[in-house]
Amino acid sequence: MSNIEIGNLVYLLLLGAVLLSWAFVQNRRNLGRLAQQAIAWGLIFLGTIAAIGLWDDIRGTVQPSLATVTEGNRVEVPRARDGHYYLTLEVNGTPVRFMIDTGASQVVLTRRDAERVGIAPGDLAYSGRANTANGTVRTAPVVLDDIALGPIRDRGVPAAVNEGEMDESLLGMSYLQRWGRIEIGGGALVLTR
Repeated sequence: MSNIEIGNLVYLLLLGAVLLSWAFVQNRRNLGRLAQQAIAWGLIFLGTIAAIGLWDDIRGTVQPSLATVTEGNRVEVPRARDGHYYLTLEVNGTPVRFMIDTGASQVVLTRRDAERVGIAPGDLAYSGRANTANGTVRTAPVVLDDIALGPIRDRGVPAAVNEGEMDESLLGMSYLQRWGRIEIGGGALVLTR
């Protein structure tokens, strides 16, 4: 946990303590009703925390990747609500969700995704550097044995594992340049071989 997260947690605990103290003072004559209200609010709080914790799973289920492979060599990727394009590819047999980033020179995996596809981030040599919007981060070069998008399969794709924190793996040019044409228009990104 970072110092900012610890500070936020302490702030929330103090705020909760103040609110509970105020509720107790205001309702000290009706402690039974106060206990019922406290339980109800506690359940609402726990439900909210559970929904936040499961949000990525819920989002993936409700709004799965809608990429369509047509004619065997053409992929259409609709623009997501946040304005980005996302694809789920199988990397070494494991589905990984990527944000398409034409500004990234290579495929960049989060540490979590690297572990999922069989790469041990702790054993890597973080000898590379990448300049990001959040500053410079260290990266470790890797080669992805197998990447599949539907029936389209590529082998030996250069990539990097990011040592820093990333929300999403990036599908950069080391993979995208394998396509003959990349077009953006009409609310979709189209990859053609």
